[in-house]
Amino acid sequence: MSPASLLPILLLAASARLASAATAQVFEPPSKGPLVQTANYTSFSNSTLNDKKVVKGHAFNRIIHIWLENTDFATTASTPIFESLAEQGLLLTNYNGVTHPSEPNYLAATGGDFWGLHDDFMYHVPANISCVVDLLEDKGISWATYQENMPADEFYGFISDAPNYAAPSSAPYPYYVRKHNPLTIYDAVSQDAQRVKRIRTFNDFANDVVNGTLPQWNFVTPNMVNDAHDTTIDFAASFLEYWLLPLLSDPRVNSEETLIVLTFDEAETYTIQNNVWAVALGGAVPLKLRGTTDSTFYTHYSSLSTIQANWGLKSLGRQDTNATVSNVFSFVAEKTDYKNVHVTNPPNLNLTAIFPGPFNSGAYVPFSAPNLKAQGAGHGGVLTRSGLNPKLTAGSLPKPVNMTALDATSPWQMSPETTSGKKIIPCANAACA
Repeated sequence: MSPASLLPILLLAASARLASAATAQVFEPPSKGPLVQTANYTSFSNSTLNDKKVVKGHAFNRIIHIWLENTDFATTASTPIFESLAEQGLLLTNYNGVTHPSEPNYLAATGGDFWGLHDDFMYHVPANISCVVDLLEDKGISWATYQENMPADEFYGFISDAPNYAAPSSAPYPYYVRKHNPLTIYDAVSQDAQRVKRIRTFNDFANDVVNGTLPQWNFVTPNMVNDAHDTTIDFAASFLEYWLLPLLSDPRVNSEETLIVLTFDEAETYTIQNNVWAVALGGAVPLKLRGTTDSTFYTHYSSLSTIQANWGLKSLGRQDTNATVSNVFSFVAEKTDYKNVHVTNPPNLNLTAIFPGPFNSGAYVPFSAPNLKAQGAGHGGVLTRSGLNPKLTAGSLPKPVNMTALDATSPWQMSPETTSGKKIIPCANAACA
């Protein structure tokens, strides 16, 4: 069997390993509190960020994205802790994932596209493709991602086991997975010596908050049991009671200028529209809106358009500029004079494995350049990175190639069994935009 044929088998074996770990569990706090470092997270924080500068936004000065996993809206909405959170914030009743399974949704929220991805395998996005980090740094806005149970800062691996802190006599548990850590997938971040230091752990989160250096843009991913992936919505509720609720009353995290967006990557049921529960919390949510609902049609692309509107950022020129799927959160749109689209016939967002792209081995096409004429919610231009070929637009791409039929895979797919270290093969001209 060729290496190309073997690769999907290796990756599916890793996925099966995760599935076999999904057993009945009881929530156990990993630490005495969300801001107390713990050996249960393998490595203690040995550094803190130096983010003192604040770039003022129209509606908020800090945003914290918290993502949970694989739950239908109705299931979440009927769970008491989530009902309580909805009473404290603005419930976004028509917020949607953009596809299935998990990984492409994480990419979409940070890069404005999922490039045909329809699995959770190990990929990397070439360094000439821009992402949310480029938009933020273009305006001097600090950022970080915090990954629970990631074994160390800058970790590049596919999966990581750690001692089972809830059941010490049990085997180590695969708490961390790369597919939920989107920024590490972008070469523009993970292969940059300075940027990669901002891919951080939960112990780092505690350290940064205590030192007053929590950035302005944050992406938080709980581990595989606390995010409901391997457990239940009630288990995730217990985690939020332990971790999130204390932070809501801590001014070092939640000031009057803070927006906290708690949501899910995708619905559990693939046969229905991809509606997921989402709530806007924090001091930046106007008092008159707390305890109310907003039925505007939003998707994960709205997380990009909302920060673009808030800080007057450039865009990525991808789905973040597609007005139908990138409405700005209403209270932010109001403060920035952005006009949302009233969507009466939303696109199907539960489709998978049908979109050609550089991550679809069955319908492979190269990475295309973004639409350089697109208008984003921040009213700026389109931000591109060095090495991009602007002539390789979506309309000029070659016909999709079925690489699977050729016993091959996408050149951007890697094997977790054979990839070592953080350095990767540079982008090949034939496969890059």
